[in-house]
Amino acid sequence: MMICAVATFSMMDVIAKGLSARYDPLQIVWARYTCHTLVVFLWFAPRLKTLLRTDHLILQLIRSAFLFGATFSFFTSIAHIGLAQATAIFDVNPLIVTILAFAVLNERAGPRRIMGVLVGLIGALIIIRPGTEIFSPYAALPLLGASCYASYVISTRFLGRNENSLTSLLYTTLIGTVVACLLVPKVWQAPPPLDAALMLSMGVIGGTGQYFLIRAFTLAEAGVVAPFSYVGLIFAVIFGYVFFAEIPDMMTLFGALVIVGSGLYVWHRERQQNNEQPA
Repeated sequence: MMICAVATFSMMDVIAKGLSARYDPLQIVWARYTCHTLVVFLWFAPRLKTLLRTDHLILQLIRSAFLFGATFSFFTSIAHIGLAQATAIFDVNPLIVTILAFAVLNERAGPRRIMGVLVGLIGALIIIRPGTEIFSPYAALPLLGASCYASYVISTRFLGRNENSLTSLLYTTLIGTVVACLLVPKVWQAPPPLDAALMLSMGVIGGTGQYFLIRAFTLAEAGVVAPFSYVGLIFAVIFGYVFFAEIPDMMTLFGALVIVGSGLYVWHRERQQNNEQPA
């Protein structure tokens, strides 16, 4: 489920980066959220009244706000930096999930896993390179997005204990849609038919990916599922080269290896300590 989610999100990122050459990132976020919401609400129209019932309305809205922060940060970054670079930095999110899962969900995280998280954050700094001439403020946005996304994942995991997955899917983009609709008139550009179709496809792809994601974190512990998101880096490198002729530099690749390596180590500790005390 997680790999399917990552694959669909990677396709959506390619479309978003392509559109970012012609439109403000806010309009692309608006398209992603509005089309997603319309598609999902029409899809479940016969059951809408039942599925919108929730005992966790405030948490659903907070969860939706976290995802909006993650999406806006990431889409803004890929308009200015490479797809692989942004994805590699964003890939610290499973490490942040591990810490939040320990703090919020009482899932296990010993000192070795915490050390793995710190190493992963160092990998992100290697890619961002603060204080150097290569540094771009936009490179920090995926890190902000990763923090928002990790918070979204944890709230999804928490809701998964006693909330219908389809209910969570309906609420996923609610706050983002409202906020984007209020702000988008300031940057609006009327898209031609092809671009409008691409924007609509983002809603379909995004809705499908969100359903896979929700199911993944409903069926398994957050710290176990999250590391599988690293396959998205493979998609990002391939898609970045094929569609945008982007070739990651050595520091980006090295930082990505540090992030992935630390993430896999954390995952290994999760498996190793499954029936033991925290490391």
